[in-house]
Amino acid sequence: MFENLSEKLERAFKIIKGKGKITEINISESIKEVRKALIDADVSYAIAKEFCDQVKQKALGQNVLTSVDPSQMMIKMVHDELVTLMGSNTEELNLKPNPVIILNAGLQGSGKTTFSGKLALYLKSKKNKKVLLVAGDVYRPAAIDQLQVLADSINVDVYRENDNKNPVEISLNAIKKAKAENYTAVIIDTAGRLAVDEQMMNEIAEIKNAVNPTETLFVVDSMTGQDAVNTAKAFHDRLNYDGVVLTKLDGDTRGGAALTIRRVVSKPIKFISLGEKLDALDVFHPDRMANRILGMGDIVSLVEKAQEQYDEEQARKLSKKIHTNSFDYNDFLAQIQQIKKMGNLKDLVGMIPGVGKALKDVDIKDDAFKYIEAIIGSMTPQERANPDIIDVSRKNRIAKGSGCKVDQVNKLIKQFDQTRKMMRSLSGNKMQQLKQMRNMKKFTKR
Repeated sequence: MFENLSEKLERAFKIIKGKGKITEINISESIKEVRKALIDADVSYAIAKEFCDQVKQKALGQNVLTSVDPSQMMIKMVHDELVTLMGSNTEELNLKPNPVIILNAGLQGSGKTTFSGKLALYLKSKKNKKVLLVAGDVYRPAAIDQLQVLADSINVDVYRENDNKNPVEISLNAIKKAKAENYTAVIIDTAGRLAVDEQMMNEIAEIKNAVNPTETLFVVDSMTGQDAVNTAKAFHDRLNYDGVVLTKLDGDTRGGAALTIRRVVSKPIKFISLGEKLDALDVFHPDRMANRILGMGDIVSLVEKAQEQYDEEQARKLSKKIHTNSFDYNDFLAQIQQIKKMGNLKDLVGMIPGVGKALKDVDIKDDAFKYIEAIIGSMTPQERANPDIIDVSRKNRIAKGSGCKVDQVNKLIKQFDQTRKMMRSLSGNKMQQLKQMRNMKKFTKR
């Protein structure tokens, strides 16, 4: 995500790195490179110029502390301006009405139907809503069936009328059903077109006027760059929607849409979609996005993803096993499965400050744990529970059963031993810290 933009901004900051202070000359050189980076990312010239003028004005008025490198000060100012450009504050959905009605609009191929499924899962799992998906795309072949497949995979209901080609009637009937059967959220998936045309605009406007949605969301493909911004403006002029959803941010996108769409339409980006999996949907946080663009990672989002998979009782048991040195392959496998649930591995790694840049050219596949799972799956229950009993003959049998080489089995065993030692060491340090804290409390009570 934004790799090219991040690299070019880094080069811009290097111009003043190591300088004793910020001057009009070195800041002008750096700002020139920042402007180039933004334009290359498909940000419009007018917005790129306005952005850079704001940064330059702030930079020339700054007194750089002796302990702070001018490039660090420059990064801070660009970061703050990026946050302002993208909206400053996080703005989530209005979920107060019952039922909340959400209308999704956008061009064909923007990912509306997939987003509808993702949003349904988000509302069901994170907001405790009883969701009804509405199949309002009556034109695209198999659109209704696609929505049904997505809904079935997350155990959510779909309202569909296979013989009705009037999306306004379908939407109104769906809302009646939702109110009668106590659904708390209705998501209407609408038809798209290959381009902005009057017929499409009239139809989506009629649906909006008829159902009076709580939220109207414009779903846009980030890979279309500045065209996404132009389309967003055309839709907004007609619909006055409430928020934007950026899809395909994990693709070969230059980032211009994410950076400028808020400035152009004065509407917040509410969600970003980073993949095809239905759990690959994130609330948009301008400050976190600015961190990622500037190579600072996004440790807050990483922690939140980990907490979603966090089981307090499991964690307590795991902590006890680590402390008693009884951590085994069953525990190791359970931890891997929890990591996999957090999402795309390369995206997760990119949230760690500094690591994303270091591994930008490394292909981290989602099946990176596949051979580990195969090897552990070929162990007997006794071997999983007692790692130390695995000898040469057992290794050969495990390798044969998993379809791996003995070298791979040896590598896994070595990794497991190192992990167990590290966890034991960390646990010991934590226990020592707790003991010291208890002693300090005793001392202060005297």
